[in-house]
Amino acid sequence: MEKSTLRKKMIHTLNNMDPQKHQLKSNQIKSNLLIEENVKKSEVIGITLSSFPEVETWGIVESLWVQGKSVVVPKCNPTTREMIFYKITSFDQLEVVYMKLKEPIPAVTSKVDPSEIDLLIVPGVVFDRSGYRIGFGGGYYDRYLSRYHGLTISLAFDCQVVECVPVQQFDLPVKYIMTESKRIQCAMME
Repeated sequence: MEKSTLRKKMIHTLNNMDPQKHQLKSNQIKSNLLIEENVKKSEVIGITLSSFPEVETWGIVESLWVQGKSVVVPKCNPTTREMIFYKITSFDQLEVVYMKLKEPIPAVTSKVDPSEIDLLIVPGVVFDRSGYRIGFGGGYYDRYLSRYHGLTISLAFDCQVVECVPVQQFDLPVKYIMTESKRIQCAMME
């Protein structure tokens, strides 16, 4: 099945998930993530601020702050399709941008180089057990991952993990996938 077809089918499935189940499963993923040894060891964590139907990440950000972690979130450039991460210490440091997404305000946050990020939580729509993913179609993370050499984890509902996703030449797998029921160490480990 083509990436675009798999993406559309999964987004349809996620959009039709019962909101209470969505929240319960998101909470379980958050609990699993926060006890993950790789998270405990990381000081600077990159994460995207979620929009429904993605796994909810706003509560994760708050919990990471409570743990004393530095949280960095991306600002996207739609022209170049590149991302720059900025450290935020409050949701007040965000602005609404295109497609109603919230991103950091560069004037009140500090830019963070990819080499400074210990752990990057990579979003996606569909994943396989080898760590390959189908994103939302913008290619932002694919570009960023080509320059990022730290640890990667994706958060996904169990239903988002499938047998196999089509892989293209420049696709890079994530190292772990955290779902509501399991921690998947992906087959493509270095």
